[in-house]
Amino acid sequence: MPIAVQPVSSALTWADHWYHIRARLGFRRAHHRVEPGLYALGNPDPDSPVLVSANYTLSYDALRSALLGVNAWILVLDTHGVNVWCAAGKGTFGTEELVQRIQATDLGRLVRHRLLILPQLGAPGVSAHEVKQRSGFRVEYGPVRAADLPEYLKTRQATPQMRRVRFSIGDRAVLIPVEAVHIALPVLLITAALRVTGVVHHFYNQAVAAVLAGAVLFPLLLPWIPTRDFSTKGYLLGALLALPLILREVLAGPQAVWWRQAAGALSSLLIVSTVSAFLSLNFTGSTVFTSRSGVRREIFRYVPAMAGSLGAGIGFSLLLWLL
Repeated sequence: MPIAVQPVSSALTWADHWYHIRARLGFRRAHHRVEPGLYALGNPDPDSPVLVSANYTLSYDALRSALLGVNAWILVLDTHGVNVWCAAGKGTFGTEELVQRIQATDLGRLVRHRLLILPQLGAPGVSAHEVKQRSGFRVEYGPVRAADLPEYLKTRQATPQMRRVRFSIGDRAVLIPVEAVHIALPVLLITAALRVTGVVHHFYNQAVAAVLAGAVLFPLLLPWIPTRDFSTKGYLLGALLALPLILREVLAGPQAVWWRQAAGALSSLLIVSTVSAFLSLNFTGSTVFTSRSGVRREIFRYVPAMAGSLGAGIGFSLLLWLL
């Protein structure tokens, strides 16, 4: 029975790039996946390397596009459309799936060697000795980034720089669009509707400041914001962006009633900083700065406080509107 192998090119088309843009915007978020299985990049032979990837489109395309002119086999695991790093943490990029995929593709009949090259960030989900014991294939971890694979395949040595996980401002900036579409856009639409109907018109300004702080500036400024927890970082950044709204209330003029000024200032401070903190907390699953236990601790510690401060901020706003 012939082995099902799908040919693939390292060249990305305009359709691929457009698909990537939609993925970055979160369009049909659960559908950005390729079919698990075995792919032939170029013209691989029985001695060509076997590279393992997740079936998340961006992960798979980053791998194949980095291997221009390289002949290789690509073994794609079923990670349910999740990238390598997150899937390794969830267990879908893991030992069981890897062994089953080796067996399902009958990989041993196609290659003479018994070596699999996995991305370094997939290591938490894979037990190398168990894979060897159950499949006969040895696991080797390649560099963090697919762009370093051509050099790695030549030397079979990963330099310290290849092993280093970088999270540059560019890496953080690509996280902004999907957050803006899935969280910020609904918030802005709701508050815009409130403004049009005249219900607490300053909600809109507060929402703009909170979204700008938590969904845009936070990922860009992440390494330089004081404190360790993402939630407190978000609170600080939100409080900073609430300052213009607070000053507008405080400097409203001598004719303004002092308690209305205070209520308006507190409303802006509490709502902007809290929403910013909540949006910032979402980035714990998108960075290399956090751990699963640390995220759980932060959620249980700060979410109740967020609910309380947001409720207080809304209460001050409603007070102003009613009175």
